[in-house]
Amino acid sequence: MRRQDLEAMDFEELWLLHEELTKILAEKITAEKRELEKRLAQLNQPDQLGGAESGATEAGTGQPPRRKYPKVVPKYFNPLQPTETWSGRGKQPRWLVAALQSGHTLEEFKIPENGESSERNAGGREHS
Repeated sequence: MRRQDLEAMDFEELWLLHEELTKILAEKITAEKRELEKRLAQLNQPDQLGGAESGATEAGTGQPPRRKYPKVVPKYFNPLQPTETWSGRGKQPRWLVAALQSGHTLEEFKIPENGESSERNAGGREHS
C-alpha cells in the first residue's frame, strides 16, 4: 500500500486497518514465541539427559542446580558493631572502606583465629 492511499482513507477505514494489523501482528508474535520455545526446549534436552540427578533436584525449573560453595568464614569485623563482618572476598564493606580511609590498617580488623575457632567448635565455651 502506498502512502497516498493511506492519506486518502478516512478515519474509520484507517482504524479498521489498524485493528486488522494489530490482530495479525499478535498472531504472528504468538506463533514466533511458540516456535522459539520449542527450539529452546530442544536445546535444553541434551543437558537434562546428561545429568539425571540434576533434573531431579531442579524439577520443573529448567535450570541446572546451583553449584555448592563451601561456607566462607569471616576474617574481619567492625569493632563498633561486631555483628558486621567481612570474609575478605568481594567488595569491601562501607564500614571498612571508611576506616581504611581514616588511617586504620586492615590488620586492626582481623578476627583472632584462636578465639574464632573455639567459639565455632565449642559453641562459645573455651577448652581447658
